[in-house]
Amino acid sequence: MFFFSFLFPSNFYFPTTTMASTVGQTITCKAAISWEAGKPLVVEDVEVAPPQAGEVRLKILYTSLCHTDVYFWEAKGQTPLFPRIFGHEAAGIVESVGEGVTHLQPGDHALPVFTGECGDCVHCKSEESNMCELLRINTDRGVMINDGQARFSKNGKPIYHFLGTSTFSEYTVIHAGCVAKINPAAPLDKVCVLSCGICTGFGATVNVAKPKPGSSVAIFGLGAVGLAAAEGARVSGAARIIGVDLISERFEGAKKFGVNEFVNPKDHNKPVQEVIAEMTNGGVDRAVECTGSIQAMISAFECVHDGWGVAVLVGVPSKDDAFKTAPINFLNERTLKGTFYGNYKPRSDLPSVVEKYMNGELEVDKFITHSVSFSEINKAFELMLTGQSIRCIINMQA
Repeated sequence: MFFFSFLFPSNFYFPTTTMASTVGQTITCKAAISWEAGKPLVVEDVEVAPPQAGEVRLKILYTSLCHTDVYFWEAKGQTPLFPRIFGHEAAGIVESVGEGVTHLQPGDHALPVFTGECGDCVHCKSEESNMCELLRINTDRGVMINDGQARFSKNGKPIYHFLGTSTFSEYTVIHAGCVAKINPAAPLDKVCVLSCGICTGFGATVNVAKPKPGSSVAIFGLGAVGLAAAEGARVSGAARIIGVDLISERFEGAKKFGVNEFVNPKDHNKPVQEVIAEMTNGGVDRAVECTGSIQAMISAFECVHDGWGVAVLVGVPSKDDAFKTAPINFLNERTLKGTFYGNYKPRSDLPSVVEKYMNGELEVDKFITHSVSFSEINKAFELMLTGQSIRCIINMQA
């Protein structure tokens, strides 16, 4: 028995005869349904149809709450779509696959991702882009691409999907191009957070900003994505990592992610880009903006050093916002870039990010501040809304 335990980690999942018997069948399981904007989710039974061609049905074991879930649950600034099953940061096991799916099979450990990689479009074939034409994020779509139908239903009525993932359900159906197969030894209750926010921030720094060892980096916004961007700066060997946030209480916790200097714009009577320029003798080498505030975006760009400074925008602004800066800032050789999901291709790159965690190159555990059972999922919302959590893991089995 000792030899058996040594070979397989404690979280290793064995496909069971129960799973095998569900292939091709509709599954009745628990899901947290959002019936209307801003109201508590209700955990109740739903029917989950089997996957069609090019689709995968996953058994979700762990999911976490991202601010994007909360934003669309509140239905502020977008078209409401209810009833809906939210959730998009998760990890699970492949229960069954639809026709034509070859890179996954039942029993595989996998991460679902809100964006995808079809492998055939010009973006997927490009080494420089991860913005798949077919599977790019679509926040308004509540059905599957194949047939325009939902795979969730209750009493014969459809329940809408969210970001093509809907991981607040014990089982979910996802396009196969949005599912990354990972090392079965990876702890699913940890690596689930890599399927959205952590990769977005970390990749923005290491893949796009690319700070050099000994350089200076300013991180605008110290939420989960900003902390992941700071972690990327730390791993890259940046000497000065300046955290910029309007909430000073975040500064102490940010030290664990490599942030060693702090600026609260409210503490100064001049634009924060001027404050940072004075601190760094002309500006930082790199800046990563993770708030979605148009003013923070402008400040991030204008605080980088002329001649070589690079600013990377990660946050999503309001649709009517406009970026305004003097053209001379570009002519003085400052560079402005944007990024989507940290420039990671989900199927191709995510397995290697998981390996970085397994090898100790990427610290993930410190992002996880809370854990709740599936029946307590509304507590995860409370923790995020009150600013108490960075990431709260929801155990779908508890």
